Amino acid sequence: MTIQIPAPNPKQAAFFASRARFTGYGGARGGGKSWALRNKALLLALRYPGLNILLVRKTLPELRENHLLPLLGALHGVADYNSNERAFRFPNKSRIRLGYCAAENDIFQYQGQEYDVIMIEECTHFTWAQVQFLMTCNRSVRADFKPRMYFTGNPGGVGHNWFRRLFVKRAFTAGERPEDFLFIPATVDDNHVLMKHNPEYVAVLDSLPDKMRRAHRYGDWDIFEGQFFEEFSNRQSPLCEGGFATALNCKEGNPKALSTQADDRAWTHVIKPFEVPPGWPIYRSFDFGYARPFSCGWWAADHDGRLYRILELYGCGRSPNEGVKWTPDKIFSEIARVEHEHRWLKGRKILGVADPSIWDASRGESVADTAARHGVYFTPGDNARLPGWMQVHYRLSFDENGVPMMYIFDTCKAFIRTIPELRYDQNRPEDLDTNGEDHVADEVRYLCMARPIKPVDGMCGGAAANRRFVYGDDPLELGGERYGG
Repeated sequence: MTIQIPAPNPKQAAFFASRARFTGYGGARGGGKSWALRNKALLLALRYPGLNILLVRKTLPELRENHLLPLLGALHGVADYNSNERAFRFPNKSRIRLGYCAAENDIFQYQGQEYDVIMIEECTHFTWAQVQFLMTCNRSVRADFKPRMYFTGNPGGVGHNWFRRLFVKRAFTAGERPEDFLFIPATVDDNHVLMKHNPEYVAVLDSLPDKMRRAHRYGDWDIFEGQFFEEFSNRQSPLCEGGFATALNCKEGNPKALSTQADDRAWTHVIKPFEVPPGWPIYRSFDFGYARPFSCGWWAADHDGRLYRILELYGCGRSPNEGVKWTPDKIFSEIARVEHEHRWLKGRKILGVADPSIWDASRGESVADTAARHGVYFTPGDNARLPGWMQVHYRLSFDENGVPMMYIFDTCKAFIRTIPELRYDQNRPEDLDTNGEDHVADEVRYLCMARPIKPVDGMCGGAAANRRFVYGDDPLELGGERYGG
């Protein structure tokens, strides 16, 4: 049995040829991904008799428009369509079932089923929990075919972070083998058919605002719709890709190798470490976690009040947003050890601020009391969320020279990894989605609220033509310093 399909473009041909365990095909809009996924299903069904294929989209209307109607036309006289099971059956016993997963619990309709191939279109509309469930359905006992999954998607959506981690950044956790994952980037320029018949579509993409253009026109996975801290820029240093094992990113290293001056601090937040001057005050911010990660950050402030995240201790296990389950005693004994041993911290007065919930003593000794036993002291942070997030936004915003009020040493991998991945809450449009890995963000918020700044003359696009930062109230009672820009 044969069926005629147009010649694919080079990216689509690479997608057709892939036999990887997991293939991700995506990036910009208009890259021809839907066509490639649909025809890949046809080719597999015809090539391997008895193959069981599941092709999934988020909603039934999307499924109908993007796949059911095109397949009804393409497979007329080639395969029979059963509307009850929403599946095409081929004479060679292969089957393509069309599925959806609009709500979180819709995933359970596939429980107990087995598919040789599972294809998820617009996969960034699916949560990681939904994708993991579908992975458990992707199994086969065939000798001539190993189970595979194919994903297509664009930056943005609830699944942005897991797709970006696995396929773009290749930051794997325990049990994930790098050789199983293949990423094929796509842009509208690859879609020769669209470029020929609808060339003005490129002009539509080019007219988008800068960050949307980078995501939808060029497939930039570091930018996506709904990104909470869209000001954050890591222009200078690469994102940490070394997994999520607990690590204390404060190794002393070779002092001669540390820069005394940042090579280029304009329009970036991530800079190379330098020796912290002895006259700069040091701060510690903390967010407690057990089943979820705890986060501790150490900061220095220059004479203009600019904050530098110089060290961090992040209690993350083998998977993102999984805690190492350290007891408070173990956490604070390690924090105390670092502060006694590290040359930037030992002998220095360190002012700490933390989530006020650690003073809860209703079930025995509070977490704050445990910290005090180890000589680690905090004052309660201001837990007002929206004002706190605004303070972080103010700190991250660039002035007209591209200089922010917060820098991050490139050794602070937890900050660099988690901050760009956080999203807005769908139900509280000004707040951060607490389902994300927000532990670093929370302790940063407590510190920023302890040293608040006020943008004068407003802010526009992350910069203002004439802006001065003035410190407001001083919750840490740091001596009443006030700094002008």
